[in-house]
Amino acid sequence: MSDVITVAISPCPNDVVIFGAWLLGLVGLPDARAAFAFEDVETLNEAAMAGAYDVVKVSAAMAAPLAETYDVLPSGAAFGFGAGPKLVVARDFSGRPGTVAVPGLRTTAATLLRAALAEDHGRADLPPPDATFVPVRYDAIVAAVQDGRAQAGLLIHETALAAAGHGLRLVLDMGRWWQQRVPASPVPLGVILAKKSLGPARVAAVAEVLRASLAAAREKPGEVAPLARLLAREKDRAVIEAHIAAYVGELSVEMGETGRLALAQLEKLARHGRFPAAPPLPARDISC
Repeated sequence: MSDVITVAISPCPNDVVIFGAWLLGLVGLPDARAAFAFEDVETLNEAAMAGAYDVVKVSAAMAAPLAETYDVLPSGAAFGFGAGPKLVVARDFSGRPGTVAVPGLRTTAATLLRAALAEDHGRADLPPPDATFVPVRYDAIVAAVQDGRAQAGLLIHETALAAAGHGLRLVLDMGRWWQQRVPASPVPLGVILAKKSLGPARVAAVAEVLRASLAAAREKPGEVAPLARLLAREKDRAVIEAHIAAYVGELSVEMGETGRLALAQLEKLARHGRFPAAPPLPARDISC
């Protein structure tokens, strides 16, 4: 068994909080050290497809396609209740956006939006079902909308809570959209995978380290919070804290049956492209 495992996560504040104590050496595996890497979420999805890391954060929508190689860890995941990626346009934009900058075609965000647009919603401010999705790194989506390379953008991570400050207007909150369709279930956004080849004992040990890491972050927020702020794209402390509060919760400690059912719902959505029954979309949002 190797004495080094490779771990790749995003610099998103919720990942940094969950892994922070491990990153700082406050917790860890007793028989192996971890070599960490940071990448944007779509790069992580692609890396997982290539089997590049032992432990890797991926979009929740990628959990099922990667099931042959990786186990989904019961800890470390990000779920949102009524919160999720946000579709935005420039404040003065009118009409139906024909192009949407998305943080990757494999992301949970793109999967949710694709399904939302497939519904007969009757809203003239949403992109049509055949809108062009333009893959753009998550931290360049704001600029892509601002300079007109895309007429709309799908924001993730903490920037989704700061759209108004960038001169953007919220059109659709994918978390609210999901909650109307699956009221009892959170939207699964990201999960942590561990290679099956590590073996059951080490996979379980990694899951336990994540629980210990999150517990340490909660006990000693002053040690992990500065790292989260350092790596975050948005520097407003209130935005970062709101983002962490929205996506790091008890399901991050142990997803349990609630989390597994939510992942199953997402898998069905990704496979069929839409929910079987489509209730009305949420009322138009006017602020972020």
